[in-house]
Amino acid sequence: MAIKKLSIDTPFFVIVLTTLLFGLFMFGSAALGVLARHETKFYSILLNQLVYALLGGGMALFVGLFVHYTHFKKYSLHFYIATLLLTTLVFMPGIGFGHGGAKRWIHIFGFSLQPSEFLKYGSIMFLAAWLSVNKKRLGDFAYGLVPFSLISGVPFLLLLLQPDTGTGAIILLSCFAMYIIAGAPWRDVAIVCVSGIIGLIILATIRPYVKDRIMTFVDPSRDARGSSYQLQQSLIAIGSGGVLGRGYGQSIQKFNFLPEPIGDSIFAVIGEELGIIGGMIVILLFTALGIRGLKISKSIKDPFGMLLVVGIVCILLIQAFMNIASMLGVFPLTGVPLPFISHGGTALLTALFGVGIILNISKYKSTL
Repeated sequence: MAIKKLSIDTPFFVIVLTTLLFGLFMFGSAALGVLARHETKFYSILLNQLVYALLGGGMALFVGLFVHYTHFKKYSLHFYIATLLLTTLVFMPGIGFGHGGAKRWIHIFGFSLQPSEFLKYGSIMFLAAWLSVNKKRLGDFAYGLVPFSLISGVPFLLLLLQPDTGTGAIILLSCFAMYIIAGAPWRDVAIVCVSGIIGLIILATIRPYVKDRIMTFVDPSRDARGSSYQLQQSLIAIGSGGVLGRGYGQSIQKFNFLPEPIGDSIFAVIGEELGIIGGMIVILLFTALGIRGLKISKSIKDPFGMLLVVGIVCILLIQAFMNIASMLGVFPLTGVPLPFISHGGTALLTALFGVGIILNISKYKSTL
């Protein structure tokens, strides 16, 4: 078995590029719902998505692609601490600001950022480094379950204060997948699962909005004008699209009914305009991304590189399918955006950074 530097994984890059172009195509239509209500805001959103997000995302992809991935291991602790500190700025008066009852953004140097997007990658990067070094000692609590719980739990608790339970869940699930693949003993896996169930029960008790989302998931018709409103409007949009959809740009729900048609409800717009066919295209694109990404991880013999690819793929896939499933009513609403498609400059920038890292690592494959 030999390891040599090859070119980037072209199929993975093509899948991501196709998803990104499809996302821009659908974002342009969904944004018309904003134009009908706020013309000035519409142009601001377009500028943010097409210029700042894509330009910044392109630069982030370049950094992820051309900085040798071993440097990410060397400075993983620094990146982890920096993203934790950056996330705490949302609570600082004059810098952090909120929307819809949650404080998730900061305004700094003339830009608005969502620090939790950076925290996702800081967490999996440091966990990949830790697991790769201590892979053979994971059966020991001091080198396995305890540090895993701290590395993944601290970001979750910090996000819970904002609150941003959806992003926190993405971090926990991605870290958990990495922990299992790294070789965690089943005893510890069982402990984590039981702890997660208990934690969810406690969270639903102390956080009423979590309980509301779970109850809405169980009974989507329980509060059609309140907690169930977004799900009801999403199902109406997707249902009215039928098999082939109303046609591009012809969504009705995006104008006055769907909350956040350019954000976490954009899949409903796709379903209404392009029908089941459009929805299946999105699902197939993310499925292909996941399959190809995990295939890349299997070809990497360096434990850190392998685990980092797994972590990034899990972040993108878990977030995508949490968003899609919540719009279809088969998962509680989370408020997380659809990667590469929903509006969000920070989300797109960090997602492309992650793609750059995967392409970087894909250049160092094992060959027979």
